[in-house]
Amino acid sequence: MPEWNWLVQVAEEEVRRTIRALPADLRRTAEKLSVTFEPMPSEALVQDGLDADTLGLFVGGDHDEEEHVFLPPGIILFLENIWWMVTEEDGGEQEYRAEVRTTLLHELGHYLGLDEEELTERGLE
Repeated sequence: MPEWNWLVQVAEEEVRRTIRALPADLRRTAEKLSVTFEPMPSEALVQDGLDADTLGLFVGGDHDEEEHVFLPPGIILFLENIWWMVTEEDGGEQEYRAEVRTTLLHELGHYLGLDEEELTERGLE
């Protein structure tokens, strides 16, 4: 397992690169979201029903309902889980970057109101 600081640095670079590559209107929307990094879901999240091996989580209300929700919308990426998932498949840094990107876009899709089926149709499972 690489050091935490390296996982964060690479993830931050990939988040910036991914958001910059979005179409302008979607980029402006994505830039409003906070993106934070955690090693893995906390025990409290797992007790609340989140799988311990979850790669990312969207919190708050989606784009259409955010003014009616207590928490501001944001994305949490679980970097150690992402790393473990790609290295189980003999991946390295490039695969880690690709999975950070896919997970970010998946969670952004939730913010935009897409469900799991719609995300899968777009290759963001």
